[in-house]
Amino acid sequence: MAGATGETEETKAIGETGQARATASTGAAAPRARAANTGSVPQVPVPGQAHSVLAYGLPAPDALARARLLVAPSLDGGLVRELERVAGRPAEPLTDVPPPSDVPLLCVGGTLPDALRTDRLLWFHSVNAGTDPLLSGGSWPAPALLTRTVGRMGERMAQYVLAWMLAEGQAVPEFTAQHARAHWERLPSELVAGQTALIYGTGRIGAAVGRLLGACGVRTVGVARTTRSGPAPGSARVVPGSARVVPGFDRVIGAAEDTGVLAEARWVISTLPLTVATEGFFGAARFAVVRGATFVNVGRGATVDMAALEAALRDGRLRRAVLDVLPAEPAAPGDPVWKLPRTVVTSHSSGITTDEDVAVDFTACWEAVAAGRRPELTVDVGRGY
Repeated sequence: MAGATGETEETKAIGETGQARATASTGAAAPRARAANTGSVPQVPVPGQAHSVLAYGLPAPDALARARLLVAPSLDGGLVRELERVAGRPAEPLTDVPPPSDVPLLCVGGTLPDALRTDRLLWFHSVNAGTDPLLSGGSWPAPALLTRTVGRMGERMAQYVLAWMLAEGQAVPEFTAQHARAHWERLPSELVAGQTALIYGTGRIGAAVGRLLGACGVRTVGVARTTRSGPAPGSARVVPGSARVVPGFDRVIGAAEDTGVLAEARWVISTLPLTVATEGFFGAARFAVVRGATFVNVGRGATVDMAALEAALRDGRLRRAVLDVLPAEPAAPGDPVWKLPRTVVTSHSSGITTDEDVAVDFTACWEAVAAGRRPELTVDVGRGY
């Protein structure tokens, strides 16, 4: 399953739109009873509960206990068995025909058929990180819980970004071209240490990229929706409500303040999700400020104005482009993207999710819900990430 990137709510990444749904931070405290990873759900009565979802967006324990588990037919049998073990019930195929009766539905997959966009939907766990196809496919049946799979995607995408940076620094594209011509010529190398990478998106994926690049001596500047005071360079910060420690960027700026850093950046890296606010985010105005940077996109293709990207490549403002995502995928053989100068297109493969990623993240979400906690991997459907 090819994972599509998106940022988490707690990081306040670029692209926040709409109003946040009620969350655990605004609701009354829920009874805390941690269920073992055996499918058991605490049967805690909720006074006055008249719906299958609690007021702050979590499935009510009795509704979760009754929910039917629907899984995408494309999921591997071993993964399905693990989902059944965690949920403590047999799985049924997730199709465009809902099962009979009015029992709540717990779904795991990549798409949500229109027939299931009803108040029967209790919880949908996406096997991908990017949930914009789910949210753009129709109105979301509020207040159904939406969670996503991230797994080790940040680690994989960070290595992808670093690999292309190092390849460029060591003139791998030029040496490859020389080899094809049987031509011998020494070429200078370039150190990545001490150079500046501007990383758009400061959530799980952007932070993973920043951590790996920082370990190589790259100066990392994160771009978030708004300016935030960050930790000292090289230090770490703790995500609120979690014991998980993620690295700090050397600096974090707001999206409206990126002009100066764009002009000095050696690499411009996008991990942005696709939202109303980020569509076409990288357009003529931003590319006009770039001075010889390489652009790497591992976020969403539609965040880039492709005509503006081409213009920046052709006039030399952009040194090179590495595009793992495109506005329309897959790109047909005749797509103009294949003709862009100094550009490499890869097949949306920088952050592929595995069955293990899905199983681990679904389990974590299940245990959080069973204990009355909002899962860290919850998607705010108003923001789109």
